Order: sequence, then structure tokens, then C-alpha cells
Amino acid sequence: MDIDEVETPAGLARVTWHGSRDARLVLALGHGAGGGIEARDLRAIADTAPRHGVTVALVEQPWRVAGKKVAPAPKTLDAGWRGLWPVLEKRGLPVVAGGRSAGARVACRTGRELGAVGVLALSFPLHPPGKPEKSRADELLGTGLPTLVVQGGNDPFGKPEEFPEGAYELVGVPFGDHGFAVPKRAPVGQEEAVDGLAAHVGAWLSRLREC
Repeated sequence: MDIDEVETPAGLARVTWHGSRDARLVLALGHGAGGGIEARDLRAIADTAPRHGVTVALVEQPWRVAGKKVAPAPKTLDAGWRGLWPVLEKRGLPVVAGGRSAGARVACRTGRELGAVGVLALSFPLHPPGKPEKSRADELLGTGLPTLVVQGGNDPFGKPEEFPEGAYELVGVPFGDHGFAVPKRAPVGQEEAVDGLAAHVGAWLSRLREC
């Protein structure tokens, strides 16, 4: 595991690499506004994607590296992401932009301009909880790239059935909330839910890698 610290216009960011010997893609994953790279979905993908020939770069935004508890405005998040992008490209491989929640929004907004070959949106916050009229669908629909959305079936920021039709793939994680946690009473266990999520992502990356 290698770690790079990167100066960006938004401050010092950190990239933790989970490598693959036969990598043909890099998957960059940013965290959400309420947590870091320890999120269960990010960790599961970092563990499994290398088996599909994908090196995973877990990205910590400057605000998180600095120990702050509140994420900055979207334009500042985008500035941090843009600033560290050259480090993500340094291995000479195509890069998939990805992230969970706020990190997914950043990937959607900036992926095409930065030259990403795809976008992975985990727990995309389609709208604030209880406010479906404040939709962020335009960010998702405007990626202009092959895009996979993985969404919890009980996500208050947008359930799978709430998503509009568009040129992207959508996979639901039954019973999962915004962090892909499933209730103990659910017929699907937590480990099974996360393993299924990682398997869907791995299959999508394999198809993307072969293009």
C-alpha cells in the first residue's frame, strides 16, 4: 500500500493506493461529507477490485486530512479533486472517477473534463432527505461517460425507483441505507449485501477495462 500526499488549491489531500499487478485501470474513489475512506463500500471495493485488474486510489479530500468535521462547498471539493488528478494519472493508466455521496457528485461533475473513462457513483444523493423537489439528477445525467450508480434500497437521499431514466446503469442494494447498512431483521445479511455490491462494481469495471 502506497500513500501520496498532494498539495491542491483546496489544501493537502491524501491518496492511498491499493494496487493490482496486472492493472489496466485506476479507480479513484472519494469519500462523502459525513465520513472518510473507512466507509464499508469503499473498503470492500478497494479489497476486491484489484482482483479484476484495477488499482484503487482512495482519496481523502483536504478538509478531511486537516481534521475538519464539516465538508466545504461543492466548488471547493471540485478544486481539491482537480488538483490531485495528475497524481491519479501518474501510472499511465486510464482513470475511472468515483466516490460515495458527495464524492459521487464530485466525480459526476468533473469526470469528463478531467479525461476519466467512466464514473462510479455510490449512494448518489439524488436529493436531500424528504425533499425530492430539490433534485441533483442533472449532475448524474450530465456525466457524458459510462456511469454505474449503486444505490441502497432504503436510501433517504434517493431510492433506486426514484432515479430518472438515463444513459447509466443502476444497481440497487436491497434494504441498504445511505451507508449500505442493512437492518438486522432483513433477509440479507450485512456481509452479503456488501459482497454483492463489490461484485457488481467488479463486473462493471471488468467490462469497462475490456473496452
